[in-house]
Amino acid sequence: MTQIDPIALFRLSVLGPLISRPLQRGEFQQTLRELAGRTYAIPGSRRTRLSDKTIAGWYYLWRKDGIDALSPRPRRDQGQSKLAAGIQETILHLKRENPRRSLLQILQALESTGQVSRGTVSRSAIHRLLQRHGLSRPAGAASEPEEKRSFVAACAGAIWYGDVMHGPQISLHGKRRKVYLVSLMDDASRLITHSAFCLGETALDIEGVLKQALLKRGVPYKLVVDNGAAYRSGSLQGICARLGVVLLYCRPYTPESKGKIERWHRTFRAQFLSELDLRRIRDLDDLNARLWAWLEQVYHQRPHGGLEGLTPLLRYQQDLPRVRSLGPQAAQLDALFYHRETRRVRKDGTVSYLGQFFEVAYALAGKTVILVVDAHAGRVVAVESAAGEDLGRATPLEREANAHRQRHQPNSTDTAVADANDRTSLVEIAHQQYYGEEKA
Repeated sequence: MTQIDPIALFRLSVLGPLISRPLQRGEFQQTLRELAGRTYAIPGSRRTRLSDKTIAGWYYLWRKDGIDALSPRPRRDQGQSKLAAGIQETILHLKRENPRRSLLQILQALESTGQVSRGTVSRSAIHRLLQRHGLSRPAGAASEPEEKRSFVAACAGAIWYGDVMHGPQISLHGKRRKVYLVSLMDDASRLITHSAFCLGETALDIEGVLKQALLKRGVPYKLVVDNGAAYRSGSLQGICARLGVVLLYCRPYTPESKGKIERWHRTFRAQFLSELDLRRIRDLDDLNARLWAWLEQVYHQRPHGGLEGLTPLLRYQQDLPRVRSLGPQAAQLDALFYHRETRRVRKDGTVSYLGQFFEVAYALAGKTVILVVDAHAGRVVAVESAAGEDLGRATPLEREANAHRQRHQPNSTDTAVADANDRTSLVEIAHQQYYGEEKA
């Protein structure tokens, strides 16, 4: 019996609600929208969403030719190139000459030398040609294979890994919300220094987990993370710099760079998510409470095959004298995680942050200031100038209290005298010049 293509089986499973029963009028589009709103483990892809047009296209293919039509169709021009023979030779020469040349660099070389007109050759065409000749990257067949060796850090705290895993959907305030598991792992001990389910995978979520890990497990010397925008945020880079942590980024398409935490994700799915009863989960705090209990009672207490039979907790405790503590910085840890936001003070002496208004010194009205904010608590801590000078506090705006507050008014008498002395009058100037009087 011929084996059915796994991708065809996946597509058929997606179509299940559309083909399992006759649909009533208008039900097709409604079901399409529901299917497009779900998340999927798509074979051979890191994406988790499908568009309604894609699902509809699969549906009509299935209606016409059954499950065989759901198998991926090879390109008709596979193994061929529409590029001119001379252009093909130039592309292959450029790649062999320097195997690290990217598709964009090759394309720029062709366009800058006038061999092709701008916009007439696509990078995908170049990629297919290189792939057919075994020269495409990241496969790396054009150069010597990169040496990769198994290693372990010398001691706990030497290297931490950070990563995000897509989690399940839970019900929050009557709505289904997807959660993300943000985790930090110690290389030498495999200990999870901290982990938490979050509603996103932003820099703020990652910083929140890092802050708790620092409080519980000390300060690492190196932190290895993904290349994503959240990890490249200026706030995270600043935190690591102030703590003396070297922040390292994995090269794209090299998941083996942090294989230990990737392997832990597999363990987590098999041992935690498979046993999790989502019907018992009331909110995000409830889910995290179960996560933390499982980490401390199960994962950290279980002998690990890569630790010569030791548990992650025991292996970590062996190196406690070598773990770098926060020391005096512990008292200033909140300040290390403060963000800075640029704002222009309104005419009424207020600034906005996260949809709320705060009052600052009225003398700052119309000026640009830096708000020092505790992003995790959603509050403004202080106001600074661009040079870091303290400009006072920011307090929540109380409009009702302001209705009864005595406002500062300039001294009217002083103002009148000043105006009289400073006023420029052509008549007075002529009088002074004609009679030789000097202005008092």
